[in-house]
Amino acid sequence: MSESTRSLPSLEELLAVIPGGGLVERMGIEFVEATPERLVATMPVEGNTQVAGLLHGGASCVLAETLGSIGALLHVWPGGQALGTDINATHHRSASSGLVTGTATAISLGRTLCSHEVVVTDEAGRRLCTARITNLVRPAPPG
Repeated sequence: MSESTRSLPSLEELLAVIPGGGLVERMGIEFVEATPERLVATMPVEGNTQVAGLLHGGASCVLAETLGSIGALLHVWPGGQALGTDINATHHRSASSGLVTGTATAISLGRTLCSHEVVVTDEAGRRLCTARITNLVRPAPPG
């Protein structure tokens, strides 16, 4: 179904369906923009570091998977679900403070699979990580 023939949820409505207490909350991820084709969110470096005090690579992957999965969910909204099947990431540079921004761009929004490229940047706009997330999309189970 095309975006023009259905109503996408507002950012507030979308956030209401994300369970509280999960990784989104724990990692401090804040959504800025969310459509199936493009999603943007920020995440603090503080609290999401590895032992050397640098942004943890896994934290970048959590941000990327969150954005790609929500993009796929919006693609099948309402009544669908998105299940992550693959994620890969290349870490280009480190960050030790501030906010990072993840920008997900749809590569393919299909009937079965959705793929997004996610670029994580620092506050100066430098690329820290490039990730790709693929989700299986299908109807949500009844109930």
